[in-house]
Amino acid sequence: MNPNIAKLLNANLGAARAAHLLTLVTMPEGLPADIEGRATRAEIAQALNVVLFGDILDRVPTGRAYTDDVARAGGKVTFDHGALRTVKWESGALPEGEAAFTRILRPLGYVLNGTYPLDRIGMTGRSYAHADAPEQIAQFFLSEFHPERERYSDAFRAAVTRVTEASADPLTPRAQTLLWQLERDGLLAVADGAELVGLLARCFARQHPAPRLEDYETLLKESAEMAWISTEGNAFNHATDRVVDVFALADAQKALGRPMKEKVEVSGSGRVKQTAFRADPVTREFVGANGETVTRQVPGSFYEFITRDSFEDEAAARRRVDLGFDAGNAQGIFKMTAAA
Repeated sequence: MNPNIAKLLNANLGAARAAHLLTLVTMPEGLPADIEGRATRAEIAQALNVVLFGDILDRVPTGRAYTDDVARAGGKVTFDHGALRTVKWESGALPEGEAAFTRILRPLGYVLNGTYPLDRIGMTGRSYAHADAPEQIAQFFLSEFHPERERYSDAFRAAVTRVTEASADPLTPRAQTLLWQLERDGLLAVADGAELVGLLARCFARQHPAPRLEDYETLLKESAEMAWISTEGNAFNHATDRVVDVFALADAQKALGRPMKEKVEVSGSGRVKQTAFRADPVTREFVGANGETVTRQVPGSFYEFITRDSFEDEAAARRRVDLGFDAGNAQGIFKMTAAA
């Protein structure tokens, strides 16, 4: 076990919870290390990913039950990627769209790995892979929703504005300083790295107040994805386990009675296959017509599965895992939050 990652997790989660998560998630081997014992950007990125994976398990009971099954059988989850939704719209103090997160991912060592037009749902998806260990450290799939497109009504755009206009920026001056140092040097003192992980984890949440129920209903009529953002914000939309055979896994989970997507999505190349549980429902507060607090059950986050085949990369003169995504796959997976 990488000692720096253990220290980063212990500082943020406590020893008991950190140890438990480390029994559930496969850890990368051979990450870049510093001879003076400082935490590298790869170690900090991996620690943040484990913290965020733990958050998904807290919020997605179906995913937690599956992960517990894997652990009981003596296995571990291979965390492939986490997905976020953002809005390319003026959003209070929060930077627009994916810029709220690229300013975090770049200093951590992530680079753009692919761009995917998600036209059916009015979004653009971009994947970011870690430069130091792309096949071992989980990717981020960032999606931007585009309210400016002609397909959406003026009433819809007005609702988007009301939902997002009071957004706060969770990235504190201290976090920005540490990110600048990390981008410059590629490492931090372990204590500073642990502090940064805690500061960054706060960014993966809803940054705007509870929406008006009327606005939520307006959004839901035209975009299930924007309606989801209004209640869940920038929380992980889903986390994904990379498995050997997603078809066999889907059949096994259906046999257990879990709410599995009916169809496995297969990329145009045939190398990337994905399916998922349907989103677990959550109860959220809204502002009613007279300013009162009302609650509704809405779709929360979910848990996904992916199989990635390897291929002969002629440019690199070696076989490697296909770390790409597929626009058709992604749009099929996004339906998991619409159907809950």
